Amino acid sequence: MRSYVVDSLIAVAMLGVAVLLGRESAAQGRPELDARAYLLVALAHLPVALRGRWPVGAFVVVQAASVAYVTLGYWPVVSTFGSMLALYTVASVRTPRVAAGCAAVMATVWVYAGLITDGSSMPSVVGQALLYCSVLVWFGILARRSAELTHRLRAEQAERARRAVAEERGRIARELHDVVAHHMSVISVQAGLARFVFDSDPAKARGALGTIAGTSGEALEELRRMLQVLREEDSSGPEGAPMPTLARLGELVERVRAGGLSVELAVEGSQRPLPPGVELCAYRVVQEALTNVLKHARDAHARVELRYRRHDLTVCVLNDGLRVDPDRVPPGAGHGLIGMRERAKLYGGTISVGPRTGGGFAVRLTLPTSATDGRRGDDRTG
Repeated sequence: MRSYVVDSLIAVAMLGVAVLLGRESAAQGRPELDARAYLLVALAHLPVALRGRWPVGAFVVVQAASVAYVTLGYWPVVSTFGSMLALYTVASVRTPRVAAGCAAVMATVWVYAGLITDGSSMPSVVGQALLYCSVLVWFGILARRSAELTHRLRAEQAERARRAVAEERGRIARELHDVVAHHMSVISVQAGLARFVFDSDPAKARGALGTIAGTSGEALEELRRMLQVLREEDSSGPEGAPMPTLARLGELVERVRAGGLSVELAVEGSQRPLPPGVELCAYRVVQEALTNVLKHARDAHARVELRYRRHDLTVCVLNDGLRVDPDRVPPGAGHGLIGMRERAKLYGGTISVGPRTGGGFAVRLTLPTSATDGRRGDDRTG
């Protein structure tokens, strides 16, 4: 609707200019415009208001009106504006072959006007016809290519936005999996223990219920933090809980121990603050690895090792009971293993997941502690 209004205003403006120019016909030795001439001038300009919907049709109408106008002996210049705009429009929205055909028609009309007009210089008329038609077609083709490029760029931007949304959904899904799977595994183990010893050992049952309360409270805290991130796009809003870091790894180990799994934590090297993404990645990998042991090999012994080195951090989660083929994982563990690999790749690290030579299972993660180190690692592996 907006384009039609603009085109209508352009058509009326061109008609006004043509009428003003037509009043100079007598000064040019041409017949003055009469009612018939004004009607043909209007037909040679007003149809361009419909050029957006029927470009070729509008071109044909204005050319036909121009031929009639020129044939009756009126000054040809008055009827040229609509023809030129119509030719440009055809070139900008139709194929080059159609544009070339219309240009040939317009050039023929101009030459015809020169032939039937006394005193015309035919070389000048032919040169103007070829020059104007060529320029109009060229600019129309450029406009069409620009519109096609804009359309492609918008499509590419939409596709990038779609991929970004998909990646963000995947990230959120991994976060939810890490939070829910770990805490629910601990709660499930403790609930089973409480039910089993409820009558025979009330103290142990109360301890299990306390662990359930603490674990569920922490799960709710992390879920609230995630919702805060989604609402405000800020990982540490004024009311949101902080992201899990390696400083809270001891709490994670204690919670897993309360779930019945024997776990020890060993730290080598000088502990230091790391980039938040690196700490979160390491924390989540340890969390997922211990959760898998808790779910699938509760009687095993696990060991978590952190090694702080100058340019990287190494995390190992070893156990002597869980045996999982990475290509044939138990139900529910597949997403966790995939999530570990994706996290490591995101931060420029490497991860290996597989059985140990002496039995059991091992997860080994190495993360660069700066973006520069990550790029060097990528170069080495490229």
